[in-house]
Amino acid sequence: MANSPARHVPILTDTLAQALARAQDQVNSMVLGKAHEVRLAFVALLAGGHVLIEDLPGLGKTTLAHALAATVGLSFQRVQFTSDLLPADVLGVSVYDAAGRSFQFHPGPVFTQVLLADEINRAPPRTQSALLEAMAEQQVTLDGVTHPLPDPFFVIATQNPVDLSGTFPLPDSQLDRFLLRFSLGYPGAESERALLTGTDRRELIAHALPVLGEGDVPALRQAAAQVHASDALVDYVQALLARSRRHPGVRVGLSPRAGLALLRAARAWALLLGRGHVLPEDVQALFIAVAGHRLVPEAEAGQGAELAKAVLHAVPVD
Repeated sequence: MANSPARHVPILTDTLAQALARAQDQVNSMVLGKAHEVRLAFVALLAGGHVLIEDLPGLGKTTLAHALAATVGLSFQRVQFTSDLLPADVLGVSVYDAAGRSFQFHPGPVFTQVLLADEINRAPPRTQSALLEAMAEQQVTLDGVTHPLPDPFFVIATQNPVDLSGTFPLPDSQLDRFLLRFSLGYPGAESERALLTGTDRRELIAHALPVLGEGDVPALRQAAAQVHASDALVDYVQALLARSRRHPGVRVGLSPRAGLALLRAARAWALLLGRGHVLPEDVQALFIAVAGHRLVPEAEAGQGAELAKAVLHAVPVD
């Protein structure tokens, strides 16, 4: 595949580009040794998507969410999903006001800009699905009334892939609403040493100053959407989609919406690297995080991430 000619990053001023780089540096200073995962979180934010982090407790999932919100200057709410959590606990509730003889809507924690849905698979399906409209349409409809959510609205959900007792697996329709799925994993020895001997992460986040403003996020999203993807690059993405639908062990391949998600993520990735055009390497860097949770494997065919890696290796870059 011939690479596209280099182009300047559209719309992104030098000031905003420098602020974006500082924002990543600040989050990396609080989430140590996870530069790739931090960049993935920024990719989802700039692409207008949401993130699902599957990992064990205590590896920095909450720290990443809170650090990102503090750095970008966005409001933040955390909801601990449990088996007795009701949709109203997330969305809000209408309460009758006797004096005014009318129902008054009291917004729930979903009315924030960065929502951490902690251990989302511990809540029953009805509560999980309460987030579906919010994530897909950036609005909540209760009692026939539609309430818009703040802009930007960004969900970081977590789940423990090991302790599955008392959990409710997310349905495919819900998984598809997450642009990316990834894990943080254990820190390296040097990073772990710095965590053990350094300042508490909560204190660092409490004193973190916003590097980006609320108004910068729409500008960054607009710039990401205008990053150039050549016809040859789109051909490569389409070849990956086609291969996923006929790859051994895959029961349900990638949809056109998955292809759009991959292109959106690749544009944001290129923007974060200071480029105005997408390369095949950008698609390859993101494919497993975008496709792994969307592929439905046959029985005994392994996990979606393993199949995504196999699909990626099966499609050459022409």
